[in-house]
Amino acid sequence: MTNQEQKTSRSFAGIAGIVAAATLISKVFGLVRQQAIAAAFGVGAAATAYSYAYIIPGFLLVLLGGVNGPLHSAVVSVLAKRKQEEAAPLVETVTTLVGGILLLVTVAQIFLADNIVDIVGHGLQEKTRAIAIQQIQIMAPMALFAGLIGIGFGTLNAANQYWLLSISPLLSSVTVVIGIGIMALQLGKDIIKPEYAFIGGMVLAWGTLGGAILQWLVQLIVQWRLGLGTLRLRFDFQSPGVQEVIRVMTPATISSGMMPINVATDLYFASPIPGAAAGFNYANLLVQTPLGIISNIILLPLLPIFAKLAEPENWPDLKLRIRQGLLLTAVTMLPLGALLVTLSVPIVQVIYERGAFKQDATKLVSSLLISYGIGMFAYLGRDVLVRVFYALGDGQTPFRISIFNILLNALLDWFFVKPFGAPGLVLATVGVNCSSMLMLLFILDRRLNGLPWREWGLPILGLTAGSVVAGIASFGTLVASQQLLGKEGLFVLILQLCVSGLVGIAVFAAIASFMRIPEVNTFVVRMRQRFLKR
Repeated sequence: MTNQEQKTSRSFAGIAGIVAAATLISKVFGLVRQQAIAAAFGVGAAATAYSYAYIIPGFLLVLLGGVNGPLHSAVVSVLAKRKQEEAAPLVETVTTLVGGILLLVTVAQIFLADNIVDIVGHGLQEKTRAIAIQQIQIMAPMALFAGLIGIGFGTLNAANQYWLLSISPLLSSVTVVIGIGIMALQLGKDIIKPEYAFIGGMVLAWGTLGGAILQWLVQLIVQWRLGLGTLRLRFDFQSPGVQEVIRVMTPATISSGMMPINVATDLYFASPIPGAAAGFNYANLLVQTPLGIISNIILLPLLPIFAKLAEPENWPDLKLRIRQGLLLTAVTMLPLGALLVTLSVPIVQVIYERGAFKQDATKLVSSLLISYGIGMFAYLGRDVLVRVFYALGDGQTPFRISIFNILLNALLDWFFVKPFGAPGLVLATVGVNCSSMLMLLFILDRRLNGLPWREWGLPILGLTAGSVVAGIASFGTLVASQQLLGKEGLFVLILQLCVSGLVGIAVFAAIASFMRIPEVNTFVVRMRQRFLKR
């Protein structure tokens, strides 16, 4: 490895260490929030209504306002190639444009809340429907703040500010937990009673909106201090930098906007299944907690690198970076998915099973978790490839694929929901992600004058086999420990979960080490050096 390569690896690992620590803190708070919701509301009316009401405002916050979202990716891909003094006017102009559009979206949600609920929740009970309508109207301004947060994330990422990007989402969790805590102090154990579902629904909605506002304000202060734009209105929409952002942002945003359509389709098929919508939220949180940490570690450092290697003369280096992203995805997502599949029941029991969350809810959420675990690699691998297209200035290709996937998702939902129930809807999503990943790879193969399929495919196949072996070892350890210690008691469950998980990780680590994958070994060494240094 050359000195330049060593410097780049150290830089990548250093950024990854910062992102990992900050994201871990944020995700822990997110997990605490979901535990509070589960204990207070279970899969009752407040939590179920929130699942439907959150579709548009919540997903706008996650997708448009999220790290690695389309606005973040578009802004980074443009600012990474430009001088710092060009940043403020560009950011202010993009903010003016996006803010105006999303203000209209906010107003539309307020007036069309009942129609939105009726479309996605055709089988809801009247009480749950009424709560969901109120929640949508309260959370509607999140559409505006989602855009502002996403642009700010991209601006700070391009300025090499990683800590705030990864830790600020915890504010949404903190405000919701505080709201539930105040409600619990006032009502005590009565909080789980159905007659307080409406109050609980309003607490969830106002807490979520308050967290989004706080997240934007904290981010805005840092932008001002760095001279990266203020709240000034600018209308220079024809400037080259703004036009480049629009070319990437528009199809990428529309493409990401297909996600709520897919989610709405899933919820449409799930609405006749009791508790399914709330179950999706609980299972998705368990998946997103580790996935969010790992995706930020991989995607945040790689996106600016992809953008700087977008010219044809740099494509050999770009291919190496794509391989690095995919292999790091495989070495993290494949064993994680195996553990989610084999340890789903004790995971759900330890995290959620208390208060209003009973054994029937555990059975539902654990079955969903198994389905999510199967598709972990495809979920993040697709995101890596989408960022390559954004870096190349091509938002059209991911957009076209997402259009196709809306139809594919609806077809797979219809096909899988009858034999598999709620888990079938997750399997449909897995199928869509696999389809997206394959299409992106084949198009990228033509775009970059060929990809080294054998060099990329063999290590991934080896890691897949290793994850299967690790999952079997983990499951065997769990069964043996249950026969020895039984299945009752929180301490026993935590002990069994930790031992079984460590066995699975150790087996996979041994297999991965034996494979001697250069990118993985280098990354692990750099990360170890950084944390030991700290």
